[in-house]
Amino acid sequence: MDASAASFATRVLGWYQRYGRRSLPWQRQNAYRVWLSEIMLQQTQVATVIPYYQNFITRFPNIKSLAEASIDDVLQHWQGLGYYARARNLHKTAQIIRDRHGGRFPRTIDAVEALPGIGRSTAGAILSFAFAQSWPILDGNVKRVLARCFRVQGWYGQSATMQQLWYLSESVTPGENTADFNQAMMDIGSMVCVKSRPKCEICPLKKFCGSYIHHSQALFPQKKPVKAKPHKTTLMLLHRHGEQVLLWRRPPSGIWGGLWSLPEVDDEDAIKLWQQSFLSMSHPPGTIQENAIRHQFTHYSLDISIAIIELERLPRKISDSDNYLWVDIDALENHGLPTPVRKLFASLQE
Repeated sequence: MDASAASFATRVLGWYQRYGRRSLPWQRQNAYRVWLSEIMLQQTQVATVIPYYQNFITRFPNIKSLAEASIDDVLQHWQGLGYYARARNLHKTAQIIRDRHGGRFPRTIDAVEALPGIGRSTAGAILSFAFAQSWPILDGNVKRVLARCFRVQGWYGQSATMQQLWYLSESVTPGENTADFNQAMMDIGSMVCVKSRPKCEICPLKKFCGSYIHHSQALFPQKKPVKAKPHKTTLMLLHRHGEQVLLWRRPPSGIWGGLWSLPEVDDEDAIKLWQQSFLSMSHPPGTIQENAIRHQFTHYSLDISIAIIELERLPRKISDSDNYLWVDIDALENHGLPTPVRKLFASLQE
């Protein structure tokens, strides 16, 4: 590490000793808890993660308990956090660690990166925090700090930009006290070098920061070219018999993967065909509430309409019955449901 990089690291570590976060519930914990926190913190803020983390740890206190749980149980304890592929990958990884690593979290970078849902930055964070190894990280906060300090051109989706950011992260990460340095970089990004109105006057890196020196903080990191968000629609089918409703397990990949939801069709004309195909019966389309709820995804928005269909009798059988389930309305909370579907049920009960 050259003198300037060493000075950079010294300032970061000095700031951490005075202002850094050292009482988060996953700090100075075992590899399982560090790994869980790193997955939950992907695209989710600390304040949001803490209660989910604590509830998850209570139900799944170790890798063995997570590996032996059902995916439904895992998804139920994840519901509301979003990005459900993270929960599915947690479950898969726990089973891989149980079956291939003797229940012990691996300690080499290649083995950790080979696990589902763990990329280079997450692997580096786990190994530095849980095993005191020296690896650079590049989460969203660290990207922002480095992009501003070194006035990195391009947005994060460009490979040349990411290569430069990784080079910079490797260059400034010290061989000792790496865990404190990595935590400090994330803290500086979330507490000082924030997205808008960064607190440059109190930043320990302002003497290194090209954006601060050139008064160009608003220009970095450079943003992805703006495109209009696509808009999609769907019609969900709420088949109800007395106090029971019909749930559908979504495919394992795609939005809300593996969660219980409601069957979907494109429009009202498709309801009869769906009923004939899956319930071996036909029934009037019921009461349709247009645009009952709008849900915003990262890349598009979705308007959900709902058809409420009261059945006088239960169908004799359901095609693909493994992925359909009649559930008492009072027991819905025991099943992992996407947030907008929970909101739909709540509004209907009101």
